[in-house]
Amino acid sequence: MSKNWGILVLPLISTQVLANSNTVSGLCKDYLQPKDWQPMEGILPDTIDIQANKVELQGTDSAEFSGDVEVNTNTMTVTAKSALVDKRKGLLNASGPLLFQDDYTMVNSTGMYADLNHSEFSLLGARYQLTQQQGKGQAEKLRATSSQVDLFNSSFTTCPGQSPFWEIEASTITLDKEKGWGETYNTVLKILNTPVVYVPYFTFPIDDKRKSGLLTPTLSSSNRYGVEIVTPYYFNLAENYDALLTPRYMSNKGLQLQAEFRYLTEQHTGTFATEFLGNDKSEPNLDERYLVHWQQKSYFNNLWRANIDITNISDDNYLTDLGSSYANQTDTQLARKGQLSYLGEDWLVDLQLQNFKVLGNHAESYSALPEITIKNRTPEEYFGLDWQFTGQMSHFKNNEATITDATRIHLEPSVTYNLSDYAWSFDSKLSLLHTHYEQNGDFNDNEYKDSTSRTLPQVRLHGQLNLERSTHFLLENGIQTLEPQIQYLYTPEKDQSKIGSYDTVKMQDDFFGLFRERRFSGVDYISEANQVTLGATTRLLDDKNTERFSLSIGQIIYLSNSVKPTETTLNNRFDGNNYNALFAAETKIHWHPRWYFSGGIQYDADEKDLIRSHMTIDYRGNNKKLVQLNHHYVNDVSGNEIDQVGIFTSLPIDDSWQVVASYHRDLTSKRSVEVFAGLQYESCCWAIQITGNRTIETDLNQSTNFQDPVFDSSINFNFVLKGLGSKSRYDASHLLKQGIFGYRRPYFLNN
Repeated sequence: MSKNWGILVLPLISTQVLANSNTVSGLCKDYLQPKDWQPMEGILPDTIDIQANKVELQGTDSAEFSGDVEVNTNTMTVTAKSALVDKRKGLLNASGPLLFQDDYTMVNSTGMYADLNHSEFSLLGARYQLTQQQGKGQAEKLRATSSQVDLFNSSFTTCPGQSPFWEIEASTITLDKEKGWGETYNTVLKILNTPVVYVPYFTFPIDDKRKSGLLTPTLSSSNRYGVEIVTPYYFNLAENYDALLTPRYMSNKGLQLQAEFRYLTEQHTGTFATEFLGNDKSEPNLDERYLVHWQQKSYFNNLWRANIDITNISDDNYLTDLGSSYANQTDTQLARKGQLSYLGEDWLVDLQLQNFKVLGNHAESYSALPEITIKNRTPEEYFGLDWQFTGQMSHFKNNEATITDATRIHLEPSVTYNLSDYAWSFDSKLSLLHTHYEQNGDFNDNEYKDSTSRTLPQVRLHGQLNLERSTHFLLENGIQTLEPQIQYLYTPEKDQSKIGSYDTVKMQDDFFGLFRERRFSGVDYISEANQVTLGATTRLLDDKNTERFSLSIGQIIYLSNSVKPTETTLNNRFDGNNYNALFAAETKIHWHPRWYFSGGIQYDADEKDLIRSHMTIDYRGNNKKLVQLNHHYVNDVSGNEIDQVGIFTSLPIDDSWQVVASYHRDLTSKRSVEVFAGLQYESCCWAIQITGNRTIETDLNQSTNFQDPVFDSSINFNFVLKGLGSKSRYDASHLLKQGIFGYRRPYFLNN
């Protein structure tokens, strides 16, 4: 505190004026929030500026001020009826009515005592309002320091108005500015001025900082679970790691414990989680049911990286029955993978261990233990050509298969020659695919061979034109592009019947798949090819270069009968039908800023059969208004035809009410697949969600009848007092993701 008074006495000072208020937008638009306090312009640290109508000195160290007193320091401002200042001790007594303001609170009070040397202030009969976030109330006594506010015999609420929806009354409330949390002792929660519950002690957030404590519980009811209560407790263990413990009580199943631990260091970031249900009352034939999940990404230095992603469950039906945030209920297998990568200046090396947990009554997959891949980072240029090399060594194990273990070495040198200009490009590639196998198991040479090799050349030629013109068709000052492309692919015939299938599956036959070098992933089966692929894409772009329309069509033309997919009997190893004249098309239409259309089709031109199609229309309006219509058709999924139509809508009724609903129906079986509805009310200080869901139950622990499904119906309830619970527990965007199908953003419909 300065030894100079810095006092200015004027004959007339304007009376006390409340801080200007501004309107908070959104749900709290009627909540008058005071502007952030700012110190008096030009005031120096440890200096007091006092303005008053009258001053009376009491010796050399103290003075009494009266008549519209205004006291300013660099940390607070007080306007009062009178004030007594002791300069030597740094004490200030002010009588009211008075207004106290700092960078955290605005308080109307009857009197104040302050230690200006230590920035400590005590106010009596206080009516306070927080300025950094919503919060207000009353207190017999308010004590403020630079780091916290203590309220005695007080109340607190984040609701606007004179009659708040909820408030807490407590003997003591402490608001910690630095930690961002409040503590209360001997607390009564009132809703609509009616006492609801007494709590000796609890904490609540006053900003977005983390702190240990109970998160908002959720309550639901369903046929499968019965009454379900979830009560998560958060542990803020340190700045770089935390934990979440969640007891989940289900009256039909029992008590499940869920635990999650997250960590972040300079080199590692990861999550370790477990879920455990000791005794499932609805599944007496099962032992303990559990899930273990570990995911980690490591960055050791610029050369070395590592990734780990492991999820293990006790039984095949765990996900579809109990659900989990660590895997999808619709997953048919769980991948457990660990990878170490070397990113050298010239070479990239990956060492990978991978295993699959197959869910349901299906054959087990092979594990790759290990798989080492090496390739040069950038092509080497010699004689105007780009030379590249990829090599891979894999060891596979599957004790339930005919071939129990195998070692595969694949070498793939290639040379490319590319030309490009503004309007065209030409790519050519010559590859040599050499693969050697050592296979062990209970088989004879007529089925597989212990040791076998395969060497195949492969030629790919691809050319594309990029044409454009100005157009006024449908668009003012628009641009239309035309991008025809042609590809020739040649791979000779080779007997591959003595080779097992380890990591090879048939890939998607969409438009983009028509121009792939191979029809199958992996290298265990490389199909013969002597074919030309024709395709073209046209686009319409507006004067802001926004794509309003695109259409892509293409088809493969086989140049000999032997290379037609239906002629290759080895394809019977792999799921899915083969088509000799596959026509594929994709289109996107964005004719209006709020309307989107996406569609695709795959068609067998020889047999005149529709293979697969999808179509989606989206409307995205103001204020989270969403409507989506979709249709999906697949002629063969595990021997069943899938023909489903769905609608999804999210409609805000007003600023507070929002409805989310979806309905999906299977046209083949003439029944609903999923029905979902959600209603949310959100005000400035509280929110409630009610959702209902009806879906087909799936039990992967036993065979199911596709034609005779069992449905599960559920009702979920979530109630949050804003300011006492986290917004993430009731965010309306979560409603958009609930259900099996959920909402998918436009242009992401094929995921």
